Amino acid sequence: MIDVDKVASSIADLMLAFGVEIDSHTADTPRRVAEAWAENLAGYDDDPAAHLDATFDGPSDPGLVVLSGIQLISTCAHHLLPITGVATVAYRPRPGAPIVGLSKLARVLHGYARRLQIQEQIGYQVVDAIRRKLDPVGAACILTASHGCISTRGVAEHGALTTTQAIIGEWQPGHPDLQAILAEHSARGA
Repeated sequence: MIDVDKVASSIADLMLAFGVEIDSHTADTPRRVAEAWAENLAGYDDDPAAHLDATFDGPSDPGLVVLSGIQLISTCAHHLLPITGVATVAYRPRPGAPIVGLSKLARVLHGYARRLQIQEQIGYQVVDAIRRKLDPVGAACILTASHGCISTRGVAEHGALTTTQAIIGEWQPGHPDLQAILAEHSARGA
């Protein structure tokens, strides 16, 4: 549970340390920032994999399930700056195995993203949760994102994007499922 009062007090101390003038615009900033951070880091109060517990009977061969265009918003564990982008989550259920509601795939991603993160870890956590809960033929999470730590400081590469792929299961490079997932991810503007 996030202690919003303690976070607000820390933000007030930070502003004081930077010599920020307190006026009508900044007087309530510590509380607003604390509430924003509580929302951004709400994933610590959640077990994202639990969203995959509610399953439905699937058809004898449900085929490839791909949810693309998922908005990714996370926070860099190294600099506390935003990571924003788009994600594709996919899995192929085993014949006759249960399936999950499509929104659950997005909920799993959001649950892991709402923590201090690195992009590679988010993808791994998503596919590992799918592996543990659904035992699919394969699962993939492809993320393309802009990192505030690259665009707003240091190297200052404003248009740089990072793409990561976490893939587990029986899929090998060049597998038709993977080709379809990559094509869908690319088509969504990533």
